[in-house]
Amino acid sequence: MSWDVILLHLPDDVVSVRDIPDGYTPAPLGQQQDILAAVARATPEADLSDPAWGELSGATWSIELNIGSDDPVDSIMLHIRGSGDDVLASVTRLAEALGCKALDCSTGDLLSTQDPAGWRAFQNYRDRIVGPPR
Repeated sequence: MSWDVILLHLPDDVVSVRDIPDGYTPAPLGQQQDILAAVARATPEADLSDPAWGELSGATWSIELNIGSDDPVDSIMLHIRGSGDDVLASVTRLAEALGCKALDCSTGDLLSTQDPAGWRAFQNYRDRIVGPPR
């Protein structure tokens, strides 16, 4: 079970999916080689040996980066597992490096390192359903 966050271009005034204009189509993040280079600069510890599925790990969490094989890359889905609020800093670094926003798929709101409520709510839900991570 993962907490999913999508990295994509959104208008500056969007803070929630409710704010996305009808018919809005985000611009691509960029060419795959440029995306991979930006990810590698922002998170040099990331394993990008499979350019379609990167991996990034911290002491108590892991992120699968679903970059896909399309070129240009429209968005990146992050599948986050584990615990610890420090994972939010890595997600923020990725979004900043790509010049995009991080949208919490469970709440529909933009991710904020100052408000880890979505991440914590996911962990509480996960722990009730499948138990805490080992």
